[in-house]
Amino acid sequence: MAEDNTPKHLEVALVAAERTVWSGEATIVIARTTDGDVGILPGHAPLLGLLQGGTVQVRTTDDEYFVAAAPEGFISVANNRVSILAEHAEMAHEIDLEEARHDLERARAAGTNDEAHAEHVRLAEARVRAAESAS
Repeated sequence: MAEDNTPKHLEVALVAAERTVWSGEATIVIARTTDGDVGILPGHAPLLGLLQGGTVQVRTTDDEYFVAAAPEGFISVANNRVSILAEHAEMAHEIDLEEARHDLERARAAGTNDEAHAEHVRLAEARVRAAESAS
């Protein structure tokens, strides 16, 4: 019988500009990139993508599931290592949903059209999506 050399897990690091948000072993990572949703399993081909859509989902080797808000950044996959690098990232369970909704309302009401405002709106939207999915 042939030996199965397929790796059983991924080494994952979710890193924001100011801290490592989470790192550990996972069985799957799901993220939305500019090319669409991507599911990363052990043995995945190398990949470099631009995050879009705001959330990253992870199932750990302990069969725990979590969602993180990461509105913009990069995902890199190589040799069963997944690196998610974002300027802002936050675990969904750390987000107060009502506060996030109010932040989103305020951001949308501000109505300016510069890039800083657009980034603030994307972050607020990602925080709401992540918190809602964790509820």
